[in-house]
Amino acid sequence: MRWLTLYARSRRVPASLAAVVISAVAVWALSRGGDEGPGDPRLPALVLAAGVMAASTGLGGQDLALDRTAAIRWVPRRAAHVLLAGAVVGTVLLTVQTMGEPLATIAFVVRDSAGLMGLAGLGAALLGGRHAWTPPFAWLVFSFFAPPATSAPMRVATWMLLPPGEAAGTWTALVLTVAGTAAYAVAGPRR
Repeated sequence: MRWLTLYARSRRVPASLAAVVISAVAVWALSRGGDEGPGDPRLPALVLAAGVMAASTGLGGQDLALDRTAAIRWVPRRAAHVLLAGAVVGTVLLTVQTMGEPLATIAFVVRDSAGLMGLAGLGAALLGGRHAWTPPFAWLVFSFFAPPATSAPMRVATWMLLPPGEAAGTWTALVLTVAGTAAYAVAGPRR
C-alpha cells in the first residue's frame, strides 16, 4: 500500500480532491435559490468541469523522466488514474446534491464526468500534465456561448449540455473517454 500513497502524493491527489469538493460545494451553495430550474445543465457541467480541471493537475508527475523509466507497467495505472478521477468527480457532485435540490441526473453526471476526464487525458497526452485542464475548459466555454444546437455538428460540439438520452451527447462523451484514456495510458503526459 506504500506505493499507492507515494503515487497519490506525487500526483497531488489530496490537493486535487480538496479542490473538487470545495468547487462542488461552492457551486451547489451558490445555486440554491437561483433562477435556473433543476433542468438547467450549465451548473452541473460547470461543477464537473471544475472538478476535472482540478483532477487533471495530477496527470503529470513531478519528474517525467522518472515516470518513463520506472520498472512498472504504466499503461494500466494511467488508465485507472483517468477512470478513477472521473468517477470521483462524478461521485462528489452526486454526493453534494443529496443535501438539497438535485442539479443533474445520474446519467448526465456519468456521461459528462467521463467525457470531460477523457478530454483531460487527451490534454495531458497532447499538451502535457500542466496544461491538461485546457481542453475541458475550452470545450466548456464554447458550449456555454455556442448558438442553440440545431444541427448534428452543433449537438456534438455542445454534448456536455445535452439531455442524457441524446445520442450525440452520449456518443461524443464515449469517444472522448475512450480516446483520451487510451492516449494518456499509452503515451503518458507530454514533456
